[in-house]
Amino acid sequence: MDFGLSEDQLLLEDTVRKFLAEQVPIERVRELRERDCPYDPEVWAALAELGVAGILVPEAQGGSGLALLDAALVAESLARAATPAPFLATAIMAPVALKAVGGGDAEAWMSAIAGGELVVGVAATELFSVREDAGVRLSGGKLAGKAMMALDAHGAGLLLVAVDPTTLAAVKTDAPGVAIERLKTLDATRCTAEVVFDGAAPEVVFEGAGEAIRRMLEAGRIALAADTLGCCESMVEQAVAYSKERKQFERVIGSFQAVKHMCSEMIAEVEPARSLLWYSAHSFDAMPDEAPLMACHALAHLSEIGREIASVSTQVHGGIGWTDEQNLHFWFKRIATARHLLGGPEFLRNRAAELQGFAPAA
Repeated sequence: MDFGLSEDQLLLEDTVRKFLAEQVPIERVRELRERDCPYDPEVWAALAELGVAGILVPEAQGGSGLALLDAALVAESLARAATPAPFLATAIMAPVALKAVGGGDAEAWMSAIAGGELVVGVAATELFSVREDAGVRLSGGKLAGKAMMALDAHGAGLLLVAVDPTTLAAVKTDAPGVAIERLKTLDATRCTAEVVFDGAAPEVVFEGAGEAIRRMLEAGRIALAADTLGCCESMVEQAVAYSKERKQFERVIGSFQAVKHMCSEMIAEVEPARSLLWYSAHSFDAMPDEAPLMACHALAHLSEIGREIASVSTQVHGGIGWTDEQNLHFWFKRIATARHLLGGPEFLRNRAAELQGFAPAA
């Protein structure tokens, strides 16, 4: 039995990586980070033409109707190039939630997502990590409160807000009573925001959406794990390449056994993580009962090895690895920020223990 990627998946991965290498080189990323939000609408429109924006959108709504494993390969490729793009919320979490809740509005929004016409932000942090008195309430058909670390919300046209574990509200970002402010984080390639609601009226409120919210978070965690894997791949490749060029004592540093060990240990950590990610993404569609547990394991594990690989690859570069002139910091900071976006390793492991009956549910 072949447990590798299919020819179509390899072609998808190759196509996206070639596009990013041509259209979003690291020099372009440096330019984009100076913007209020680094997402480039032209790049996103071109990715939409490639089918990236609508990769999980059903064919009936103009998307590709592919599986989460296919989307994870794209997430990995985007991160490998440190590409600023609203992929996580718009192309992964939003379509999963909208497909689950269904209805005419959801279908129209998915069509707009697939066409690259609509960027969707997701505010769900308060379901697993309440910060600074944050929290959103729905009363009398109006939203009030504050959502922190809303993914891809800055510059979005629509927000999906998890009011509580079973209620999902869709609200336009230009609606009266909605104020969005970008939150500055370590990661200059991703937009997160603080969203304040003051009597904002949602377009639609989906009651009894517990399954949709759960699936949305699972998909997001698996995609975020793929993002971290892509960062790790890039940092390992850069470290190995540097070790073959940099000389000390008239020898390339890659010939020193200590450096060889550092590089080989990084590779040894990446490869098993790739298998875990592929299985997790495959389980989302093929074995949905396993997906909640696998999503927790995948993101927790990738977050841990990501931090280690970010540190070691930078050490291989020596003092220059910590400078802005060297590009490693884009991936270093992306890994560090991703670690906290949809639950840190400690939270995810505790959740995995709950799912397996090893710990009482919170």
